[in-house]
Amino acid sequence: MTTTTEPALLRYRPTEAAPQVTELLERLGLGPFVPDGLTSFGGRNDNWAGTTGSGAQVFVKTVARGPDGTSPELQRALLFEQLAAGLTPQSPLRVPEHLGTHEDAAISAYRLLPGARSGSEAALDGDFGEDLCRAAGRAVATLHSLDPQGVEGIDTSEAPLPPLRWLEAFPWSEVGDRSMAQIAAWKLVQDDADAVAALRRLREAERAAPRTPAHCDLRFDQFILHEGTLHLCDWEEFRLADAARDVGAFAGEWLFQATYSVFAPTGDKDAPALGFDLTHEEIVTRGSAGLRRHIPRIAAFWQGYLECRDPDPGLAERAVAFAGWHLYDRLIATAQAHAVLNPVARAAAGIGRTLLLDPAAAVATLRLGPSSGSTP
Repeated sequence: MTTTTEPALLRYRPTEAAPQVTELLERLGLGPFVPDGLTSFGGRNDNWAGTTGSGAQVFVKTVARGPDGTSPELQRALLFEQLAAGLTPQSPLRVPEHLGTHEDAAISAYRLLPGARSGSEAALDGDFGEDLCRAAGRAVATLHSLDPQGVEGIDTSEAPLPPLRWLEAFPWSEVGDRSMAQIAAWKLVQDDADAVAALRRLREAERAAPRTPAHCDLRFDQFILHEGTLHLCDWEEFRLADAARDVGAFAGEWLFQATYSVFAPTGDKDAPALGFDLTHEEIVTRGSAGLRRHIPRIAAFWQGYLECRDPDPGLAERAVAFAGWHLYDRLIATAQAHAVLNPVARAAAGIGRTLLLDPAAAVATLRLGPSSGSTP
């Protein structure tokens, strides 16, 4: 339940719970948080996790509100909860139990999953294996198969990323909130006419694609592993959209991991940071090894997806293109704390560009083709 770009669930002692948090918990009959043991997870939104006076273990998070006090993010999340109300305990799609919401304060409470780990932690530790990837594929396919009829007001607007208007020029109003490395990352895209054209083609293909319920912000840290079972959370970007967005994002996460592994620390304390002194041959060798490790996980996800849903004919190719965009998106996000782009970012951009420019050629490489073992 974190939106941080850090790879793990960073836990720290939060400030005292806001009065609106206590108000919500008491309205739900749970009692206020017990100060002893109250903790929080890293992320852009305030959140609290702990035990309440009634003994319930609860996670509470805030979401952003606009100048007029409304919160589209909160409304999207609440509409997902309506849609998910029909899920059975046997469903491949598991989500943390929603306990209630204080809409005026844009605060929601969920059942805390004690001892859970984020998907980011599991991926970095090598524990997000093929079995869990297959379970993730089944969960995402189940999401895409939900029937939105009967749930009024689900967002049908385009997902905000990639922002086409930013492909021509970076808005001056955004400059102050971006690091120099992030601005450099955007410049990589803006100066590449072929990549810009490919992103425009992807947006056009997305508009023509079937729309399904979709997460639209799928990353490893949106998965929670609890007692061997994956749960999917953080539904603030939920809407009716192209299913390829979610499939491509999951594949893109593993490709970003493969890129990161090229420059990961080797254990040698005297080794150059972030692999700045790696030779081309070393980069190719380590990158190829990372892809060999991670592509089977992408294939397992796709196999799980096909077990629960028949994709439309063009979904795999669009998903590859979205995986390409995802690499750009991740490099922009992880550049937030840096003054210059590191080799990880530039390598990710190169892979993302290749996927964007010719997604059809990479479908087989990423093993997103038809499977004889799939079932409708």
